Amino acid sequence: MDYKNITVAGSGVLGSQIAFQTAFKGFETAVYDISDEAIGKSEERMMKLKENYMRDLKATQEDVDAAYGRLTFHTDLPEAVAQADLVIEAIPEVTDIKMDFYRKLGGLAPEKTVFVTNSSTLLPSQFAEATGRPEKFLALHFANTIWINNTAEVMKHPGTDMKIFDEVIEFAKAIGMVALPLYKEQPGYILNSLLVPFLEAAELLLVKEVADVETVDKTWMIATGAPLGPFAILDVVGIRTAHNIVQAKAAATGREDFVKLAGMLQTEYLDKGKIGRESGEGFYKYPNPAFADPGFLKN
Repeated sequence: MDYKNITVAGSGVLGSQIAFQTAFKGFETAVYDISDEAIGKSEERMMKLKENYMRDLKATQEDVDAAYGRLTFHTDLPEAVAQADLVIEAIPEVTDIKMDFYRKLGGLAPEKTVFVTNSSTLLPSQFAEATGRPEKFLALHFANTIWINNTAEVMKHPGTDMKIFDEVIEFAKAIGMVALPLYKEQPGYILNSLLVPFLEAAELLLVKEVADVETVDKTWMIATGAPLGPFAILDVVGIRTAHNIVQAKAAATGREDFVKLAGMLQTEYLDKGKIGRESGEGFYKYPNPAFADPGFLKN
């Protein structure tokens, strides 16, 4: 593997984490997004990540400052990918947006550049031809809070060159991830094949008015010993991501419960600025959510 310059396209919650982790492990990392506002928010996230790395990983101030020094920020895509050995796409989970992005990227990036998608639910084969280099394209999927939950699912599509597949596995290891190879395409990979149905089941209990948020989470936490319930997990994932997934399922299936759920997430949460832990409020209020109270799991 001879990757030195990495570009992360999409500077949201997970894109910012991927970029900072990559820079923290010594790679020159360009961060791209479509507006100055988005980049400004990413720079704020990086400041918080510096604090998190010092708290959780016992990194020194010097370590996190050096990582930040390896980051550059761009709203010009040709500039952001000019030197890229690898582009990690972490843009919204919307098929048309990703398709348009790959068509542009394929014509702008150097011939050497490998592309990977961090898509949670969409398959690399959906976008392989749009990239113009299907053999150099595959999926590299991270879990939220990647400096702690350091999984990297590496999933090829039928046209991926095995040499490229192996290189991306080595890159994932080089940035401190536990690389998890998937040799066949699977919607949702391993993690989200397990997680998405679990979270959807919780959301449907809420939208059908079977039980409230705290009761659902309390049930799961007490019965399984899990540290977080599904709605606490959704606040970490981000309600915007959850909404995109539910909305896509509603459009694909026409199921009334998914249509109603997508509407509820939009009107009751996103429209009110409740996007999850990042914004200080989602299903719970932060920094002191109810589920963290010692009495939460008691009668």
